Amino acid sequence: MLSLKQKKAIVTGGGSGIGRAVALLFAEQGAHVGVADFNEAQANEVVNEIKSKGGLASALIVNVAEQEQVIASFKSFGSINILVNSAGISHIGRVTTTSQEDFDRVYNVNVKGVYNCLYAALPVMKENGGGVILNMSSVAAVVGLNDRFAYSMSKGAVLAMTLSVAKDYIKDNIRCNCISPARVHTPFVDGFLKKNYPGQEAEMFEKLSKTQPIGRMGTPDEISKLVLYLCSDEASFITGTDYPIDGGFIRLNS
Repeated sequence: MLSLKQKKAIVTGGGSGIGRAVALLFAEQGAHVGVADFNEAQANEVVNEIKSKGGLASALIVNVAEQEQVIASFKSFGSINILVNSAGISHIGRVTTTSQEDFDRVYNVNVKGVYNCLYAALPVMKENGGGVILNMSSVAAVVGLNDRFAYSMSKGAVLAMTLSVAKDYIKDNIRCNCISPARVHTPFVDGFLKKNYPGQEAEMFEKLSKTQPIGRMGTPDEISKLVLYLCSDEASFITGTDYPIDGGFIRLNS
């Protein structure tokens, strides 16, 4: 069950957070994982960890916002059976506190970055006779969140792109889904609290955790298990769907 043997999978943002957890789990399940990340040290660290456990992995050092880099990097990896678009950045602010530079930065990574990876991977999958794409959306795509204007915009776009790709490539045996996590405890959260609430990290962490009805944040490992299922052959009847994984955030907060 959920074996990825003989599969080649690229995980963007694979050097940290959710992407790292996905890359490690995919390798455990037998996939050859392309750990795609802008941070060379983090990508190599994940690759070395996978190899130390007998797995197969390659580091793909790439800025997903740059299409030529993405195309060249994906081409170097060869065949692609699975693509997980996990690379992304956040931003705090409403419309009037979001500068044009901030808006463009979020758009370039979270929207254009996903487009670039789809653009590079889809022809390869089509030539291979099929494949699976999993995009990382967010509860922010469907729920209004305070001070998350640019981030919400970008994740709404990811959801729309997911549906479009699923529709356009269904006859090519290519499935495309997305998942929408609520707050997940990643290094980003720790860095955000340290920067914005020095000396109050524990207090604010508890406060943010309790915004989920379940009473805590998710973990990258929990997210990775849903990603694994949706990318496995066991999920072959699922496409064009968004899966919230949110501790009850969307349905139980209203």
